[in-house]
Amino acid sequence: MSNKSKETVTEIPLSKIRDFPDHPYQVRDDESMLELVDSIKERGLIQPVLVRPVEDGYEMVSGHRRKRAFELAGIEKIPARVKEFSRDEAILAMVDSNLQREQILPSEKAKAYKMRLEAMKRQGKRTDLTCSPMDNKLKGIKSASLLKEETGDSQAQVYRYIRLNSLVPEILNLVDDGQIAMRPAVEISYLPEKSQKQLFDAMGANDCTPSHDQTIRMRKAFNEGRLTREVVDTIMCEEKPNQREKSPFRDSRIGQLIPKSIPPDKHCDYVLRALDFYNKYRQKKREQAR
Repeated sequence: MSNKSKETVTEIPLSKIRDFPDHPYQVRDDESMLELVDSIKERGLIQPVLVRPVEDGYEMVSGHRRKRAFELAGIEKIPARVKEFSRDEAILAMVDSNLQREQILPSEKAKAYKMRLEAMKRQGKRTDLTCSPMDNKLKGIKSASLLKEETGDSQAQVYRYIRLNSLVPEILNLVDDGQIAMRPAVEISYLPEKSQKQLFDAMGANDCTPSHDQTIRMRKAFNEGRLTREVVDTIMCEEKPNQREKSPFRDSRIGQLIPKSIPPDKHCDYVLRALDFYNKYRQKKREQAR
């Protein structure tokens, strides 16, 4: 059925709306969610959710966060646009409506892009286009080039995101946390699950993450049939320049205020001394003002 079919707007009980299967976007009870709850309590819902009718009620297409906010607000019914969608039309609408969000995790984009391309392929679009300079074909999935204009990400970047679906959850979480960059993550995605878990263990044992160069060498070793646990451990035991000079403070502004002559392992001592000096200075000023 065409997505141009007539739609209606009505209020639907939350209990009648089920989540979209394999919804790629996380719904988090964070500060932003609490702000949305307060907004709904004060002003109501500005933009109705989008649902499609299914056999046992309705299926959410766009509005999972708004539905959760209504649950937290204790409101039982939500304004909704009801529209007839086929499964693939619903996937396309669901993915597109969420790609405009300000914050999207790499894992969310990875799953969303893959779902969208697979839906487009099932709709009969071309599948014979070149995918990426990194690989000749995206196996079983339509060319990533078709998402280039629609998402703002380059063809190669779309392909990289889709590759993240091949990561084990432990490593994918590190990508979401910003601890592993995209290019090393893509190289890791070509390793089998067993090797990825060995790598994750090695990262924990050495308290570090792999560089792009290290992941390239691990992938090369795998392709040559010599990537063993010992090889992974050996590569991860290497000391990298950014590890030798790593500051204990995540906020780079702190490091910029510390003299270059102070080694990283002395940064905490330096900051503690500086704070002690400052507190004594403030105490002296207070005494002088009495």
